[in-house]
Amino acid sequence: MDMGLTGKTAVVTGASRGIGLAIVRALIGEGTRVVAASRTITPELKETGAALVTADLSTPHGPAEMIGRALEELGEIDLLVNNVGGGDTGDELAGGFLGTDDDVWRQVHDLNFLSAVRVTRAALPSLLRQRGAVVNISSNGARIPHAGPISYTTAKAALTALGKALAEEFGPRGVRVNTVSPGAVLTSMWEAPGGYGAAVAAAHGVEHEQFLAGLPSNAGMTTGRFIQPDEVAALVTWLASPHAGSVSGADYVIDGGAIKTV
Repeated sequence: MDMGLTGKTAVVTGASRGIGLAIVRALIGEGTRVVAASRTITPELKETGAALVTADLSTPHGPAEMIGRALEELGEIDLLVNNVGGGDTGDELAGGFLGTDDDVWRQVHDLNFLSAVRVTRAALPSLLRQRGAVVNISSNGARIPHAGPISYTTAKAALTALGKALAEEFGPRGVRVNTVSPGAVLTSMWEAPGGYGAAVAAAHGVEHEQFLAGLPSNAGMTTGRFIQPDEVAALVTWLASPHAGSVSGADYVIDGGAIKTV
């Protein structure tokens, strides 16, 4: 299916790996011009052909500076994908509520929530002129906050609420805002030896590979497997397209059936 995105412009944050990288590839495959923003530029991201911007979006000034550079590169912006985030910093997020100090709370919320607030604020004037779209990448943990690091899942819950509020405010002015909430996606968050998955496995006294093999079923994923980044990217691409022109304020869960409530 032609997504009708040829010649459109997009900014994707957290683009160096995992879901962000898959989104960049999918949008470029649809003929979209993409500015890819990340703290580090990986060889895989370079290979996409996207315009690359190095930025730390967890800082107060980083988002506006990044959007300024994107506007210089693209002109106007048709699509913003707020994907930057992280739950993959290891031991400091695996210690539960009493093991999470103020510094961790600030760092996690700056990256997973306030980055999207600041990036969207900077991009909205252009998005309003273009009658564009925003897609926020949240997490199914926003609906089941006990299922992940508490600082991370509460930040994602705030991000999901932000998307709904923005859709209500800016929908009448032509900007659609939607949210995608993945479950366990096979990325470095789970796979990296020093990542969150390895820390949780160690905390439970099991081998990392054994933990990963059992995670889908233990998380209640009826599909029995991890989600692939390309699957999330396909959903984002559809939401960005004219085919989803009447979809606004929605939260699309893609979690293999892990959430059991209506």
